[in-house]
Amino acid sequence: MDEFNDEVLVGLALQLVGDVLFFSSSEDSEDDDHDFELAVPFVTAKNAIPRMENYVENIVPQFDDGQFKSHFRMLPETFEFILKIIAPKLVRKKPGCPTIQPNKQLLLAIWKMATPDSYRSICEKFNVGRATALKCVRRVVNALEILAPAFIAWPNEERSMVIRNGFFATSNFPNVIGAIDGTHINIPAPRDHPESYVNRKGHHSIQLQAVCDHQCKFIHCYAGNVGSVHDQRVFRLSDLNEDIHNPSKFLNNSHIIGDAAYTLQEHLLVPYRDNGHLTEKQKNFNFCHSSARMAIERSFGLLKGRFRSLLTTLAMERVDLIPKYIIACCVLHNICLLKNDDFPSTVELLPEAVQYHDQVGGNVAVNRLGVIKRDDICERLSIRNV
Repeated sequence: MDEFNDEVLVGLALQLVGDVLFFSSSEDSEDDDHDFELAVPFVTAKNAIPRMENYVENIVPQFDDGQFKSHFRMLPETFEFILKIIAPKLVRKKPGCPTIQPNKQLLLAIWKMATPDSYRSICEKFNVGRATALKCVRRVVNALEILAPAFIAWPNEERSMVIRNGFFATSNFPNVIGAIDGTHINIPAPRDHPESYVNRKGHHSIQLQAVCDHQCKFIHCYAGNVGSVHDQRVFRLSDLNEDIHNPSKFLNNSHIIGDAAYTLQEHLLVPYRDNGHLTEKQKNFNFCHSSARMAIERSFGLLKGRFRSLLTTLAMERVDLIPKYIIACCVLHNICLLKNDDFPSTVELLPEAVQYHDQVGGNVAVNRLGVIKRDDICERLSIRNV
């Protein structure tokens, strides 16, 4: 995406938004007010909750770039870029009460994503009711999720060359176009089948599988599996399970890299299992492999550092809406990096304990090609300080 200017990106994104015609009709249906969580208690003039007035209208415009970014996790220029793309989808198409301004809806949704604040505090800050806040977040999430194909895209041949050079420069590992891993987004215990959401750390969670490039931009994202599912099964359920066998996705003998939770394949290289008898060259392979694979850990750290609602416990009761919310955060993550809008994350995610996948069985021919390729790279890698 680096080679495109803002006008091309906005045009592509607006085309994606416009193509989803059903979005407007379904988004304004009568049942939408009940789409998120709990019904809003009836509020009378006597028990009305005091709220901050004119925060968006009077206070936010006074922020300088640094103050705006500290509150909303991005520069005003990036915010305006996003607003230009999704503003048409934040306006009600049917007659009735007018919706609040698109910029206010986007600011509210970003605040929800960027902080662990409750809806109570968000409503007080933005001077809206709970139902309105829920509706704003849903509109923005839906609009951003539509943009995913434009901003989370597998690299073409030219971009793949840039990525391979980037990974090689930092790790000495050749022909890498992406690093894959999964991360857990903690959620409250769901009402239905809560036991299936418990991950190996004992938390209820939804999984995000992602592949990133050397600059920590996501080139593939897949969210929605319950926390108890193994990384390799998440991989098999994703589109990447088919794409990994598509030569057009891996030009010039390229590959992605992942930890030992994944099955070794020709285009997915994993480290040698350390059984205490690795050769010096195999240890060197693992060292270079790990150096390249750290890009995905940094990506998750940046994602959760910028959008801290993903870091603690994501307070959403509608489990079916959580995957869209996660993908929307990933889209914003990529847009921010695309606009060179870095965020100094203080989040350091510890690598999760690897559940080794049994390499026996499966597609033996594909595994054999992976073994040959891995051994060949291992022999040719220059020795680094292990």
